[in-house]
Amino acid sequence: MGLLLSILIGLLAGYLASLIFKGSGLGLLWNLVVGLIGGIIGGAVFEFLGLAGHGLIWQLISATVGAIILLWIVSLLKKK
Repeated sequence: MGLLLSILIGLLAGYLASLIFKGSGLGLLWNLVVGLIGGIIGGAVFEFLGLAGHGLIWQLISATVGAIILLWIVSLLKKK
């Protein structure tokens, strides 16, 4: 159940981040990939800042922020 929940949170986080950053979804697979990697990035950033929390909403916020950071880094690399 935990893995399925992580996948669903990653999918939703990737979708939200793509809407916030680009204005449109990236597609199901890319939303999932961005959300899952964003969850790792967001968790690390929030932990480093001492802002770690618990619960589904916190995981979604953390993964979304991490996914936005990931999309921002990718956009910087694409410009070069």
